[in-house]
Amino acid sequence: MITLLGSTIGFPDPETADPGGLLAVGGDLSVPRLVEAYRRGIFPWYNDEHPILWWAPDPRPILRPKDLTLDSRFRRYLRNHPFQVSVDTDFQAVISACAVMYRPGQGGTWITDDMIRAYVRLHLAGYAHSVECRLDGELVGAIYGVAVGRAFFGESMFHEEGNASKVAFAHLVWLLRDLKYPFMDCQQATPHVMRFGAREVPRRQFTRLVREATAMEHEREGWRAPAWWNDPAARKEALRER
Repeated sequence: MITLLGSTIGFPDPETADPGGLLAVGGDLSVPRLVEAYRRGIFPWYNDEHPILWWAPDPRPILRPKDLTLDSRFRRYLRNHPFQVSVDTDFQAVISACAVMYRPGQGGTWITDDMIRAYVRLHLAGYAHSVECRLDGELVGAIYGVAVGRAFFGESMFHEEGNASKVAFAHLVWLLRDLKYPFMDCQQATPHVMRFGAREVPRRQFTRLVREATAMEHEREGWRAPAWWNDPAARKEALRER
């Protein structure tokens, strides 16, 4: 049975979700409620035609930073890519660009105006982050997600130049490894994330991993781009160890 949420912040056991992963309806997108949702391995996903829908799919794809898989061609590209890579320099522009990114077979967007405002609030509160790629000063690709404790939940990405979102994705995973995040939640097992090394785990196992990771100290200071990201010589050297 799907739970109807009221004003009290709280969620039912994710194991009570329906076969498609839908767990609850309603509530709001306040920072405390969103943080509590992510602590439980739950995320909102809906559009303007529906109330807020909360999901806990089974199974769940995760990527452990140590398992990041890069084929030889893309690894060579990463050594000499043309982008300036940054962290948290314009979160609102990133999520707004993700909202209008065309995706084949998808009508409309789940990143509504309310979602944009909510996740900008999460960013200002220190929970949502973005990794951006710029070309000649213009934002051309990025990825954003939510960090609680030492759990990271990937949300969306976009690109306007070939490979820009892939470059942002790889740099995000490297940063997560440096910050000792045990995994990144990928939410949906798309061919894209599976090629990068994501693997599906049962929801019960995922919930346990989230509980353990969100209980760790929340990282606020380390979300910045290391100097080697934008130094081609240093990047080539660093990639030998990654």
